[in-house]
Amino acid sequence: MEFDLGWVLLGLPLAFGLGWLASRLDLRQIRLENRQAPKAYFKGLNYLLNEQQDQAIDAFIEAVQNDPDTSELHFALGNLFRRRGEYERAVRVHQHLLSRADISQADRHRAQYALALDYLKAGLLDRAEAALLKLEDTTFEAQARLALLANYERSRDWAQAAQMAEKLEQAGQGSFATRLAHYLCEQAAAQVAQGQLEAALQLLNSAITKAPEAARARLDLAQLLIRMGQDDQAWNTLMRALDSASTAIPLIALPLAELALRCDNGATTLARLQQLYAEHASLDVLEAIVILSDADPAVQTSAREWYARHLEKEPSLVAATRWIAGEKLEHEQFHPQVQRALDHATQPLLRYRCAACGFEATQHFWQCPGCQAWDSYPAHRVEEL
Repeated sequence: MEFDLGWVLLGLPLAFGLGWLASRLDLRQIRLENRQAPKAYFKGLNYLLNEQQDQAIDAFIEAVQNDPDTSELHFALGNLFRRRGEYERAVRVHQHLLSRADISQADRHRAQYALALDYLKAGLLDRAEAALLKLEDTTFEAQARLALLANYERSRDWAQAAQMAEKLEQAGQGSFATRLAHYLCEQAAAQVAQGQLEAALQLLNSAITKAPEAARARLDLAQLLIRMGQDDQAWNTLMRALDSASTAIPLIALPLAELALRCDNGATTLARLQQLYAEHASLDVLEAIVILSDADPAVQTSAREWYARHLEKEPSLVAATRWIAGEKLEHEQFHPQVQRALDHATQPLLRYRCAACGFEATQHFWQCPGCQAWDSYPAHRVEEL
């Protein structure tokens, strides 16, 4: 059978026409998808701006389905899941990004950091640590180290926290001296709990060397010296703290007064506290002065007179309540009830308040139990703020 060249000549235009038609159909499909993806994206953005997160997530999922190669949509979706507390879904989104071979190195590092944040929010601290350590020598190194520092603090791994703080300081991320002193104090407290007093002593001395102006290390050192039977050294430590940690004088005053009585240093301590009180009136310093004055027969000023003098300086309900405690009322039979009501009313005024989150507590904290901020509690009571 002879080959007919005419059919070939007829088939070529037909094949060309079919190819052209197919290409046009592909272009139309691509244009349609490209129109749908931005539409879904902007719809999701609009929902997000209006704080309609459920609708925003649905819109972003639709956009991702239309264009699964868009990494920015994956990041937006993962962040939304994390903000809503749907950590498992956020993890899956970021793990999917990391499994792709076609994303850039920058997006891969970004996805790794986002995955670490997912684990941190979910409370999976071990996985978060492993994810963050992979970001060394990347553009996210500084953020990863800060997150690791928070992670170590949260897990109370103070030795690792100290190492990370030193790395951050060496990298020029600011001074972490006070934070390092806190870590050393925490390690010292653990040593004291185990009965390792000498090891705790070395740690506290290192903390004082690291941050001489920090009050906590000196207060903890004084408590340790008292436990070791070295009251005189403890008194000397707190007396030096009055100069080196002047912002914490109200925290130092009461334990210093108690030590002074045991060491027979009442007169010296009283004179120093009176000088400090004259410079800046404080309820805790006033209480320390009252304790020392009552214990010294040579001091003529009574507790009620000290409270009256304080009221001349400051309109204090706490001082007024303590002054009234020793006052004779016209109807003395009602005095206990009145005093009890006043004492109850002053209790909130004697609390400490975190300057970062407003969390109030009856005792002073070096790290806020609410927001975990360090040194956010002023040394003064709520009434004095």
